[in-house]
Amino acid sequence: MALMSGTKLGPYEILAPLGSGGMGEVYRACDTRLGRDVAVKVLPEALTKDADRLRRFEQEARTIARPFIDTDLQP
Repeated sequence: MALMSGTKLGPYEILAPLGSGGMGEVYRACDTRLGRDVAVKVLPEALTKDADRLRRFEQEARTIARPFIDTDLQP
């Protein structure tokens, strides 16, 4: 499912493809609500019916969504 530049997925507007792999395609997109660039991953429809793959996708999304805090900052 290749998405074209300008395609809208909810508040996200697709800007360009970034890559693809076994779990789906990743696109550079603009979050139109917050006015910032984001990465959007789209699963092939067949994988949305596979409970294990869907669980892995959701786990990956939760991991990526965690804020990164570097506790070893040097002045």
